[in-house]
Amino acid sequence: MKIEYNNLYTHFVFTTLHREPVIPEKNRERIEKFITGVVKNYNCRLYAIYANPEHIHFLISRAPNISEEYLADIIAESSEKFINKEQLIKGNFAWQTTASAFSVSKKDVDKVCKYILNQKEHHRKITFKEEYDKFIKFYEKTITKPK
Repeated sequence: MKIEYNNLYTHFVFTTLHREPVIPEKNRERIEKFITGVVKNYNCRLYAIYANPEHIHFLISRAPNISEEYLADIIAESSEKFINKEQLIKGNFAWQTTASAFSVSKKDVDKVCKYILNQKEHHRKITFKEEYDKFIKFYEKTITKPK
C-alpha cells in the first residue's frame, strides 16, 4: 500500500572507528553538507546535523519506503568514500559498523534539533561516552528488546 502521509523522524548517531576523535573542526561543515545532500537524494529531509570529532548526530524525516538501516548504510558508505577521497582527515576514515537510530515524536523535533545544534557546548559538560550511556539507559527503559 502506498503511504501518502508519514511522520517518521529518526535521530541517528554514528561514531568513528574506535571512537577516535578524527573529524577536524575545519572540515566539519563539508562533511555535514555532504551528508545533507545524501539524505536529500533519498527523498528524506534533514532537520539538524552536527559532526563532533568522534561522532555525528543528525535528525531526519525519512521516506516510508526506506528503513533506518538502509539509510544508515547509504550515508555511512558514501560519507566514508567522500571523506577519504577529499582527504578530510589524516589517514583512512571509517565509521563503526554499527550506529544508533532513535525515533522522535513530532512534538520533540524542535527540542532534538536544538540539542544537536548545541553539541559543541553540550560536550564541554559531558563526554560522548557519558552521553551515549544515558541514551542507551533511557531507550532500554522504554523499549522491550525482542528475544
